[in-house]
Amino acid sequence: MTTRLFRELKEFQQRSNASEGIEMAPDESNIFHWSAVLKGPSETCYENGTFELDIRVPQDYPLVPPAVRFRTKIFHPNIHFKTGQVCLDILKTAWSPAWTLQSVCQAVLALLSAPEPSSPLNCDAGNLLRAGDVRGFNSLAKMYTIEFASSEKV
Repeated sequence: MTTRLFRELKEFQQRSNASEGIEMAPDESNIFHWSAVLKGPSETCYENGTFELDIRVPQDYPLVPPAVRFRTKIFHPNIHFKTGQVCLDILKTAWSPAWTLQSVCQAVLALLSAPEPSSPLNCDAGNLLRAGDVRGFNSLAKMYTIEFASSEKV
């Protein structure tokens, strides 16, 4: 497993320009504990936000998916507001050893651009979107982005 993680790190470092919006690295003393920083996707309510992720890689990786949590508070239907847990099928039932930590981060970025309100971990965010109140959702998500993930605090 460690060979795979070191290979992923090397590939990420070699292609870091291609993975715009993602920075990631393992803990200096533990290859199974990674941190990632995601830039909020442009033209979304998360734009200009910087979101930190905590990635725990299990010993059975890549046969078992990593555990991914947001360290940065975020208002999103598929992210638990208090724990940062992410509800994403590839981290549960749709996991494949073909996925890498970088592709997981790309999937999380895609989730920020396209929330899935039918399986919410944050019911308030999910209810706003299911009720069709996109403006209300975007306002709250932008406010939380400014408050917790931005240097442009009011």
